[in-house]
Amino acid sequence: MKKIKPEGEESMKNQNVYQKPVTLGNILRFAVPTIAMTVFMSFYTMVDGLFVSNLIGTDVLSAINLTAPVIQLVTAISTMLATGGSAVIMKKMGEHKTAEAREDFTFLILVNVVVGLVMYLLGILAMRPIFEGMNLSTAVKGYCVEYLGHYLLFTVPILLMNNFTLYMIASEKATLSLICSVTGGVLNMLLDYLFLSVFDMGISGAAIATGLGYSVTAVVGLVVFARKSSLLHFQKPAFRWKVLANAASNGCSEMATALVTGIITLMFNWTMLNYVGEDGVAAITIIMYVLMFASSLYTGYSYGVAPLISFYYGEKNHDKLKKLIGISLIVVAVISVVTVIVSLGLTKPLVSVFARPDNPVYGLAVTGNRICTLALFFIGFNIFASGAFTALSNGVVSAVLAFSRSFVFMLITMLLLPALLGVTGIWLATPVAELMALLLSAAMFFRYRGRYLNPVS
Repeated sequence: MKKIKPEGEESMKNQNVYQKPVTLGNILRFAVPTIAMTVFMSFYTMVDGLFVSNLIGTDVLSAINLTAPVIQLVTAISTMLATGGSAVIMKKMGEHKTAEAREDFTFLILVNVVVGLVMYLLGILAMRPIFEGMNLSTAVKGYCVEYLGHYLLFTVPILLMNNFTLYMIASEKATLSLICSVTGGVLNMLLDYLFLSVFDMGISGAAIATGLGYSVTAVVGLVVFARKSSLLHFQKPAFRWKVLANAASNGCSEMATALVTGIITLMFNWTMLNYVGEDGVAAITIIMYVLMFASSLYTGYSYGVAPLISFYYGEKNHDKLKKLIGISLIVVAVISVVTVIVSLGLTKPLVSVFARPDNPVYGLAVTGNRICTLALFFIGFNIFASGAFTALSNGVVSAVLAFSRSFVFMLITMLLLPALLGVTGIWLATPVAELMALLLSAAMFFRYRGRYLNPVS
């Protein structure tokens, strides 16, 4: 007699990673592709910096950093919708509201497209007044407008890329997401070489190469999620505005992180312009690349385990949730120690990739990197804490952590330390702010442990 498969068996098959025991091996098998993906994605901006600094000059490297606040605004919105939406949808999957989750998924993707178009128009209108208001040389100002104008052409693909990256992970397609990121990164590098070295397109070529690299995941995501075999896939959307509000509130911490990172970058640039000049901006850019690369390890891990946290929370499986967070804190601690050792040991080789030893930027960047590396002891815990509260649908706490870390504490240290210690204070601002944020993260974990890890029956 033919056995009839129960309804929904295929979905359970696709979800079996969520049913496995919580062990270090199972967590890493789920998270490592995501870590590799985010590490590789961090190369996108670094590759642009590498090519333009060596083929055009450090003035152009400064220009890329000066456009960062506007680019971070694009990243902030897409990150909010991606992380917040993923938490809402995977919580519904854990509650076995599969059809509703897919309707919400489709709705949120449509929202991303509309938001991307609006942001492109606003960016094009606002960029010239922004750079006119800065005390920049004519050449650097021109580079800023040229780079940003071409980068913004890819606003919609960038939003879709950030969203599809997390939704592929949630749908157990982290390996595919990694392949897309690697392919996009390789394409970015090849196009950077062709556009800058062969076709002599200048800084606009770097922006176009980055945009086309980002577009790989966007295009593949559209194909993948159009298939009914995917755990998450497109279907007729339901316009539940409460879902959008929940996604925005859950993801507002990640948006705050990206947004205020742009503001703090602007503060760093202004402060360094005041103390050192445009060479200082180039030095900060190099150090930010190093910190961004190391931080991508923590971000990748947090993104990788977030669907598990959301699913276990929706399932009310507090034992698995407690074990997952405990193991995660150990993993983050190990990564923190390793990244500090590597960054200190490779400071000169890393800086020399972007600036030659006879360049004034080189000495500034070497000194700055050695001091800023101390922040790597704390950054991982802060990123994981904010991501965990987002995955637990506690957007308020996550936002408090992210905003305090990225803005309040950085603002305090950027105002006080340079006034007391000069350029050294600029380099110390990040480690001190991250230490303050770590204390706040620990306090929040302690305060809410009863709600999530040891609930009263």
